Amino acid sequence: MRLAVREGGEAMLTDKMISVVVTCYRDEGSVRELLRRLETVMQEVTPNWEVIYVNDASPDQAEQVLLEEARTNKRLTVISHSRNFGAQVAFTTGMMQAKGDAVVIMDGDLQDPPDLIHDFVRLWIEKYDVVYGIRAERTEGWARNLGYKVFYRILKRISYLDVPVDAGEFSLMDRVVVDVILHAEERDRLVRGLRVHAGFRQTGVPFKRPARFSGESTQSLLDYVMWAFKSFTSYSLFPLRLITVMSFLLTLVSFLFLLYFLAGYLLGLPAPPGFMSLMMIILTLGAIIMFSLGMIGEYLGRLFLEIKQRPQPVISRLVNDHRDHPLPWLGRVNDFREQSPDQSTASSLLRDGEKRDGHSSE
Repeated sequence: MRLAVREGGEAMLTDKMISVVVTCYRDEGSVRELLRRLETVMQEVTPNWEVIYVNDASPDQAEQVLLEEARTNKRLTVISHSRNFGAQVAFTTGMMQAKGDAVVIMDGDLQDPPDLIHDFVRLWIEKYDVVYGIRAERTEGWARNLGYKVFYRILKRISYLDVPVDAGEFSLMDRVVVDVILHAEERDRLVRGLRVHAGFRQTGVPFKRPARFSGESTQSLLDYVMWAFKSFTSYSLFPLRLITVMSFLLTLVSFLFLLYFLAGYLLGLPAPPGFMSLMMIILTLGAIIMFSLGMIGEYLGRLFLEIKQRPQPVISRLVNDHRDHPLPWLGRVNDFREQSPDQSTASSLLRDGEKRDGHSSE
């Protein structure tokens, strides 16, 4: 592989194009520091790189900060969603826009260290198609750390995919893997699962996950619980099979009770009193039934979301589009690469009108 050379005469790792996709939600205080660290790292990796920042309708001033940076940093592409679609859709938006031979995806809170990209690229050059970060250590409290460890190990145990333990979205993926993920038609998606589904050679790099650079976590305990349910029902049939096993066991217990009462009747034994026993049986059966309905409802809910096929993402702004052939995004596109605000608005309206009329400017 031909290596590019830095100004100081030191060889870079590669001269291939690498795209870095960053999701942003309540990360106003981290934007400039993350961009600074990315520039430092990428200047040692390759001369050909871009950063795609996806603003997932952040309620703070993150978009304004990104727009200010984009006016002077032409390597930076900024995409804003029309509303909050969630981090998984934001990662997908960035991957759709990315031009790179490899794509790095990471959170915008600096809990995914940019310095690790150097190791990712080095392993990618060694012919790994996916290199993901393994959260070997965390700075959260012991209770949350224990919850993470239990969740990942349960998921690995019950999933029909070989999901790596303690690995989040932070990763580098070869273009072939990115294309596989983008061809998946799932709307309620989990990128780390789709990454495993794609296959190819994969490896992990352990790192200590630091605290947020700025602000506080936007995830509540309920959010984590719902995330766990989503992961279990997206990549495992174990909950449904558990219902089948419980049904079989209850049938077996009921049959044994039937034999017991039949034997007592034939032998003339008095019927056992037991209001409390009867209540416990009824409550237990009711709890199992409600649990089963809840599990089935989770899977039906996933089907409900997929069947509607509502279009996503919808974007409200696109700045510094690096693609030679712009994508036909849904929404409003304001690209001020070389336009005044008035010209940008006019061109956006023109494109919108052409789409409504069934024409394309391409």
